[in-house]
Amino acid sequence: MNAIATASSLTLPIFCSRASKFETKRGLKGGFGVFAVFGEVEKKSAWGPLFNVEEPRSKVPEYKGKVLDIYQAIEVARYDIQYLDWRARQDVLSIVLLHEKVVEVLNPLAREYKSIGTMKKELAELHEELADAHRQVHKSEARVGTALDKLAYMEELVNDKLLQERSTTEIAPTSSPPSTSARFVDTEKRRKPRKRLNVSGPVQSYHPNLKNFWYPVAFSTDLKADTMVPIECFEEPWVIFRGKNGEPGCVQNTCAHRACPLDLGSVNEGRIQCPYHGWEYNTDGKCEKMPSTRQQNVKIKSIPCFEKEGMIWIWPGNDAPTATLPSLLPPSGFVIHAELVMELPVEHGLLLDNLLDLAHAPFTHTSTFAKGWVVPSLVKFLTPSSGLQGYWDPYPIDMEFKPPCMVLSTIGISKPGKLEGQNTSQCATHLHQLHVCLPSSKHKTRLLYRMSLDFAPLLKHIPFMQYLWRHFAEQVLNEDLRLVLGQQERMNNGANIWNFPVSYDKLGVRYRLWREALEQGAKQLPFSKKNENE
Repeated sequence: MNAIATASSLTLPIFCSRASKFETKRGLKGGFGVFAVFGEVEKKSAWGPLFNVEEPRSKVPEYKGKVLDIYQAIEVARYDIQYLDWRARQDVLSIVLLHEKVVEVLNPLAREYKSIGTMKKELAELHEELADAHRQVHKSEARVGTALDKLAYMEELVNDKLLQERSTTEIAPTSSPPSTSARFVDTEKRRKPRKRLNVSGPVQSYHPNLKNFWYPVAFSTDLKADTMVPIECFEEPWVIFRGKNGEPGCVQNTCAHRACPLDLGSVNEGRIQCPYHGWEYNTDGKCEKMPSTRQQNVKIKSIPCFEKEGMIWIWPGNDAPTATLPSLLPPSGFVIHAELVMELPVEHGLLLDNLLDLAHAPFTHTSTFAKGWVVPSLVKFLTPSSGLQGYWDPYPIDMEFKPPCMVLSTIGISKPGKLEGQNTSQCATHLHQLHVCLPSSKHKTRLLYRMSLDFAPLLKHIPFMQYLWRHFAEQVLNEDLRLVLGQQERMNNGANIWNFPVSYDKLGVRYRLWREALEQGAKQLPFSKKNENE
C-alpha cells in the first residue's frame, strides 16, 4: 500500500472498480460512513475516520471541448491520482468489512443458531470474496503507481520543454488503459533522454550583457554626507559618495595619480579626497583639486548612479541606461525593520540558486527558521506558464525573481519561525524579504537584505534590535554557506551543479534559462513581461 499512501495527498477520471456487496451506507453527499453489521444491530466501525474521505470526482476541473496545455494536464493528472486513492480506500474498506463478517461467523454465540456445515459454507464464500477484494486492492495500488509515473513523466516533459527553450505546446487530454500506461512511459523515457542544464566550472568572467541593468548596491541610510561606500562590481572597484547637492555618485576607486584606493581617504565638500597626495574628485570623476602642483585636466571613470526608494543604484554596463528602475519596496502595510549588507565568498548565481529554492529548508535550516518543519511528501512551486514568480505549496510563501539579481518573498506566519495556512492570504501576519545578490567577482557576492513586517511595529523601536536581526540572518546564511561553498568547490573542479533538476527546482531552472538566453544575446528573453501577457 505504499503507492496508495504516497498518493493520498494528490488527485482523469478513470473508473475501474466494481462495487462490493458490503458497500458502505451513504452519509453526506460526496462522502460515506462505515458501519459493521452484527446480527440485527448496526454498530459504527472504528475504521470510519480512516475511510471517511470525500469522493473527489466533483472537484475535477472542467475542460470539456478545450485544449489543455501541459500545466493543466498535470493538474488533471493529480485529480486522477486522488480519485484512484479514494477508490483504493473503498477497496480496503471492503476487506475490513469482510474480516468483520468472518468474526461474526466465528462468533461462539452464533454457533447456537448455525450448523458446522452452514458456517463452513459461509466461510468458504467469505474466503473467495476476500481473495477477490485483495486482488482488487492490488489492482488499485498498481493503478496509483502507474498514475504517479505518468505524473512524474509529465513533469519531466515540462522541464525538458523549458530546457529546450520550446514554445508552450497545447495537447489534447487523453486517457489510455492502465495496462498500457507503464509501457508508454518506459518507451517515451527511452525515446527522449532527459535534458540537463550545464552549469559547471570553473567560473568564467561575467558576460557584458549581464552588466546592462540597474543594480542596487547600498542602502541610503548607509551613505551619509561625509561618508563613502566602497564596493566591487563585476570585478571592478568602485566607491560611492554624495556630491555637493547631496546626490550620490559612483567613481572608480583608484586615484588617477598613483592608483591609490580612494576609499582610504575622506569626503570633503562633496568631493572624495585621495589620502596619498590630496587629489579631489567630484561625483562625475573630474579632479577638481591637485594640491602642491599645477591643476591639470584629469578625470577618472564614473558610471550612472541614482537613488530611489531608500537604495543606491548603479549602471555598470556599456549600453545606455534604461529610464526607469524597478521597485523593490515591500507591499502596502509593511514596515521596514532591518537593512543589512554582507560580503559572501560565493559566486552570485550559486547564491541565487539557493535563495530560489525552498525545498531544502527542512533539511538545511533545522536550527533556525525551519526548526520543527515536517518534510512534505511533495513540494511544488506553482507559477504561470511564462513567469519568474509564483508561490510554494505546501508552504505559504510567495516568491519572485526580479532580474538581474533580486529575490522578493512574502512569508505567511503566525509568529516568527512558525508557518500556518495553505497560502499567504490565509495567514494573519506576514514577513517580507528582499535579497539582492550583487556580483562582486567570480567568487564573491555583495548581499543586500531588507526585512519588513506587517505586525509588531514596536519591534522597530527596541534598542539594538538591528544587531539581533543581523545575528539571526547570519545564522541562516551560515547554514546555507557551508553547502553552497561545497558546490562552488566542486563546480570549479568541473562538476555540473544542475545535473538533475526536478519539479520543485522550477524557479531556479527558469533563472538559469533566463541568464543563459541573456548571455547568448537572445532578442526576446524568456519569462519576460511580454511573454507573461501572451
